[in-house]
Amino acid sequence: MSGLRFPVGRLPDEALLSGLATGDPELAEVFVRRFQHRVFGVAMAVTRDQQLAEDVAQQTFERAWRHAQIYDSRRGSVGTWLTTIAHNLAVDAVRARRTEPMAPEDLDPLLDAVTETPERWALADEASTQLRAALARLPREQARALMMAGIYGMTAQQIADAERIPLGTAKTRIRAAMAKLRAALACPKGGDHVR
Repeated sequence: MSGLRFPVGRLPDEALLSGLATGDPELAEVFVRRFQHRVFGVAMAVTRDQQLAEDVAQQTFERAWRHAQIYDSRRGSVGTWLTTIAHNLAVDAVRARRTEPMAPEDLDPLLDAVTETPERWALADEASTQLRAALARLPREQARALMMAGIYGMTAQQIADAERIPLGTAKTRIRAAMAKLRAALACPKGGDHVR
């Protein structure tokens, strides 16, 4: 491909992804350079750990290489597809590292990372946008309980212990948050009633 008359760096994202899939080293390098900052940024926003974010970024590009043939431009841009992979891998990495419940004071930055970060524009598919918006409208204590249960797999008892609240209150927060999310996602246009 080095015999092209125009700079390789100006190729469309889809062409670079195809080059990555075929193993073209020049196109693969340009592809990684084009997206490395965005992918690392998403990974860093979720993991808050540079080494883990670097590992996630590496895994993201490996997965993109292995699955480039299933990319579908009708479902979003290459950048969105790639950052979605990075986000999912980062969330999985955070979950895998947690051998004990997350400290409640550490949840607020994670909740912010899910609802209000630079990755918001990168993960722009309609369902995830609606979910993040509905989650952001939940009362903070309900959103925290839902994140503890949904992302970290904590039981209601573990949430009650971590938040220093009665078990019934933890269950109520989870149930209320789930009901509000279901209602917001069932009728996304009128989602203001989530409060």
